[in-house]
Amino acid sequence: MSYQEIDAKMLSKMFLAGAKNLESKKEYINELNVFPVPDGDTGTNMTMTIMSAANEVSALGEAPSMEDLCKAISSGSLRGARGNSGVILSQLFRGLTKVIKGYNTLNVAVISEACEKAVETAYKAVMKPKEGTILTVAKGIADKAKELNEEGVTILEDFMGKVLEHGRYVLSQTPELLPVLKQAGVVDSGGQGLIEVISGAYDALLGKEIDLSMQEQAPAKKIDVPAPEAAEIKFGYCTEFIILLNKNFNIKTEMDFKAYLESIGDSIVCVCDGETVKIHVHTNDPGLAIQKGLKFGQLANIKIDNMRLEQEEKLAKAAKKAEEAAKPEAPKKPAEPSKKVGFIAISAGEGLSEIFKSIGVDHVIEGGQTMNPSTADILDAVDQVNAENIFILPNNKNIILAARQAAELMTDKNLLVIPTKTIPQGITAVINYMDGSSVDENEEVMIGEISKVKTGQITYAVRDTVIDDKEIKKDDYMGVGDDGILANGKDLTDVVLKTVAAMADADSELISVYYGSDVTEADAETMRQKIADSYPDLDVELQNGGQPIYYYLVSVE
Repeated sequence: MSYQEIDAKMLSKMFLAGAKNLESKKEYINELNVFPVPDGDTGTNMTMTIMSAANEVSALGEAPSMEDLCKAISSGSLRGARGNSGVILSQLFRGLTKVIKGYNTLNVAVISEACEKAVETAYKAVMKPKEGTILTVAKGIADKAKELNEEGVTILEDFMGKVLEHGRYVLSQTPELLPVLKQAGVVDSGGQGLIEVISGAYDALLGKEIDLSMQEQAPAKKIDVPAPEAAEIKFGYCTEFIILLNKNFNIKTEMDFKAYLESIGDSIVCVCDGETVKIHVHTNDPGLAIQKGLKFGQLANIKIDNMRLEQEEKLAKAAKKAEEAAKPEAPKKPAEPSKKVGFIAISAGEGLSEIFKSIGVDHVIEGGQTMNPSTADILDAVDQVNAENIFILPNNKNIILAARQAAELMTDKNLLVIPTKTIPQGITAVINYMDGSSVDENEEVMIGEISKVKTGQITYAVRDTVIDDKEIKKDDYMGVGDDGILANGKDLTDVVLKTVAAMADADSELISVYYGSDVTEADAETMRQKIADSYPDLDVELQNGGQPIYYYLVSVE
């Protein structure tokens, strides 16, 4: 069957299929992160963004109106947007729906116009658009759509197939536009996510069978929450890897490989994507799956998790939560009186959260490097601060767009985004707030002061790569600065000192060190002393940050 136009029912099906396809590829997209840090989360952010909209679309039923469908897609993705990639995706949907909501059916001409509007809207949302990203892929798709419309293409299957093919080509060229992608040997992760959405939608248009059901989250119970019972785990090891093929892997080979995996375990995934095969299996002998994979090529991204140990940890945590939930709720505090100015900060780590509260921040949103809060999370936090004007400190460059999107959606309060990219910048911003000055004056001062803060974040590499002309090996320690990798190596102390050396200069006065959850106080004090010995003329302060993933956050001012 060929389509020259589609209605809201088909568009709904295509959107849900796109969301599902993105969800299935999110880990692959996460692995495309340029920096080999353990918190690459583009796939997760884009998935959570689109799933927020997908749940609203699914709730409309099988025969929604075009207007209701567009509202669900736009509002759901805007509120659910997480991270820069998620915000840009939500803006693409916002622009797309602005056009199509005025039609009962969509043809090539309407879709072409909508794609153009989507790109325009997304580019406007980004203060400094960068080519070689999801924006470039979206623009390439819109340009191809316009070209096909002008050529007189009317069959939607032909139209979408050619648009998708061109989108994949533009994606393949992103490393030529961003040297950092080329050096890391990856394409843009956000662009890959967009292609997965369109690919899933195209499959639905072609009539492929797709499970479009959405999992509804059960409401959280505040009391009487029973701890879950331990379910028997038949196969104990979750085993994942990628095969870099050097042999032919046709449909029959794929079926035989799946049959073999089924003979040694369950939860089978075996997906061939041209030159690679993604494998996932739960088994009691990971070696058998690995040996089988080696027959077809080299292996990459091997990951083996002991699910029995993980279950024990989850059960212990669940039991503790159930115990806490069973306690009677504390009486609600009376509402705080309204004030002129309030503060919201985003932070990960008990120590860092306490620091923010101690210097006057009204509300701390848990999140940051490992989980970017959504626009809706930020709006919910705003509701909890009774102030006319609220300064929000994202403290992460990947949260700034979501904060700005929340500010645009505000109607009853003035939400001002101070574009802090790191925790130390956020602390500096709050410290420099002056009670006697106006909101505008304080905004100007805080933005000026955060520009003087240099930050180095010490973590470890999750894979081999080359970036910023530095050859990095898996498990190397890395010092990640404001603009790239400052140092890397096998010795933690050496990497910390080299990171500080790359930031400190003749104008520096203060070095602040925040140690993470994986560092003891004694080791942190030893590190502080080594830094102080190297910079006897500077003040060196030590604070317990408690942050995950990052052993140390070091700022130089």
